[in-house]
Amino acid sequence: MKKKILSVVLAAVCVLSLAACGSKADSKESKKDTIVMATNAEFPPYEYYEGDKVVGIDAEFAAAIAEKLGMELKIEDMAFDSIIPAVQSGKADFGAAGMTVTDERKSQVDFSDSYYTGRQVIIVKEDNTEITGPDDLTGKKIGVQLGTTGDIYASGDYGDENIERFNKGFEAVQSLGQGKIDAVVIDDQPAKTFVEENEGLKILDTEYVEEDYALCFKKDSDLVDQVNDAIAALKADGTFDKIVEKYIGTETAE
Repeated sequence: MKKKILSVVLAAVCVLSLAACGSKADSKESKKDTIVMATNAEFPPYEYYEGDKVVGIDAEFAAAIAEKLGMELKIEDMAFDSIIPAVQSGKADFGAAGMTVTDERKSQVDFSDSYYTGRQVIIVKEDNTEITGPDDLTGKKIGVQLGTTGDIYASGDYGDENIERFNKGFEAVQSLGQGKIDAVVIDDQPAKTFVEENEGLKILDTEYVEEDYALCFKKDSDLVDQVNDAIAALKADGTFDKIVEKYIGTETAE
């Protein structure tokens, strides 16, 4: 009888040991070594292509964050309005594309701490004297990139019927240069790049909206706190400021 009891106990111990080993193995196997970022690489200087590689402020900052987390960064390029659905579905771990924190987006995803202050500005043709600020956009045909805050704000302020939506920011700028629309509302840094690359355009001195950029995550993602810690560390040690300086000069990152 004692031998039978001992056999049962030993068998149970073996089963528990195997289960524990299996659990450790599973845990080790499930640990992620790659983090996927969804972006729209048509938004210089935050993300854009050099050859076949996505570079820019967001791309380089995200790589530094991934390194802090002990992971490698993988970038998935897609349409801007596909980023939040990709994050919600788990296709991507987070989204970064000069993305502004808004109440509507906060209902769909969680955001990291803000890492930069951006501004929406207005681009017009250089010889345009009618449009000198946001108040002059009423009744005008305004170009925006689909799904961006420029789209959201301009639609609300000037009416959906006055908005021309484009999949890419530079397409809106090209349309402006061709005289098909009266103005473009877009983030200030891409605006500078587009105006430099397209003669006959200018950015109005009066900005339209100021906004905070952050990374977006699936609701209740465990990554948010880890990424916030990494953001704080990279801003404290000057890494983020160096990245910003590399792409847009000595402007202070806010």
